[in-house]
Amino acid sequence: MALSIGIVGLPNVGKSTLFNALTSGKAEAANYPFCTIDKNEAISIIYDERIDKLTDLYNSKKKVYNTTTFVDIAGLVKGASKGEGLGNKFLSHIRETNAILQVVRLFDDDNITHIGEVDPIRDIEIILTELILADMETLNTRLEKNKRPKGGKTKTTEEETAIIEKIMPDLDNGKPLFSLNLTDAEKLVLRPLFLLTIKEMMIAANLGENELCDPNKNPHFPVLSKYAKDNNIELIPFSARIEAELQDLDEADRLSYLSDIGVSESGVSRLAIAGHKLLNLITYLTAGEQEVRAWTVRNGALAPEAAGVIHTDFERGFISAEIISYEKLIEAGSFVKAKELGFVRLEGKAYEVKEGDVILFRFNV
Repeated sequence: MALSIGIVGLPNVGKSTLFNALTSGKAEAANYPFCTIDKNEAISIIYDERIDKLTDLYNSKKKVYNTTTFVDIAGLVKGASKGEGLGNKFLSHIRETNAILQVVRLFDDDNITHIGEVDPIRDIEIILTELILADMETLNTRLEKNKRPKGGKTKTTEEETAIIEKIMPDLDNGKPLFSLNLTDAEKLVLRPLFLLTIKEMMIAANLGENELCDPNKNPHFPVLSKYAKDNNIELIPFSARIEAELQDLDEADRLSYLSDIGVSESGVSRLAIAGHKLLNLITYLTAGEQEVRAWTVRNGALAPEAAGVIHTDFERGFISAEIISYEKLIEAGSFVKAKELGFVRLEGKAYEVKEGDVILFRFNV
């Protein structure tokens, strides 16, 4: 299951700088609006210490980490829903992603243009308003179409119409769909409409370099933190400039640098972890002499579904799975020893895969 996150924000808040740090990409970062005219898309590796340790344990020839696709999208301006700035292109690119990461600027810098005084709440609400307006236009168009359906009204169109009429007042009052308590069934009905505010959202707070170890040093951060908590939005503090500097360092120097500035992990790591959590995804692992690999699956997936992430034949011909937690495998020191200690379990089709499971699937096709 691929994870795709769209990086959005007003012009010059640090989106492209963050994108470069996330992907070691080459998105142009310049001090003027609409520098990023087309979307930049790249795949970022999610480094995972478990993969490294299992590779050493099995003396594996190859290791494959999980990845996240990040899409850096042109800066948005007020009126984007009506096509202002690069609005239409911006909105079409967002529709393709699983989640939205909104970058907001919390630092002052007279050398970098902004749309006035630094005000992250204002910036967030400008973007949310444009996304809400775009969703309202989509839903109004759909309602008109449902009034005169080809072939007459069906149970499906009536159900869709009822849900749209239920949520429109909330959108009209400025509430994004992700803030509503929509059921899974309602989300399924709305899925073909590719609505924007139904996507999960995170906020990346771009701080000054000397504020990262204690974000509350920044006068805007406590206000933003309360806003995120009140709206149930994941908030990740980071410094785009620091993330960019980290990309030029090897792993040892990177860890040393982070320790020197008083943080334990990079913003890239926090964003990747938060993205998986946001979309209710977990990672399981496969390991052997040929390869150690991380796989992404939805939380709650049963063993055959997890097997199907590797190959559809694995799911179709699933027999059973040998499973051990990563921690127990490391504790045992080898898979053979883990079996002797009784750490390895044989599970069937009803087993619910857990984060960090190391799995060997048995199948027959």
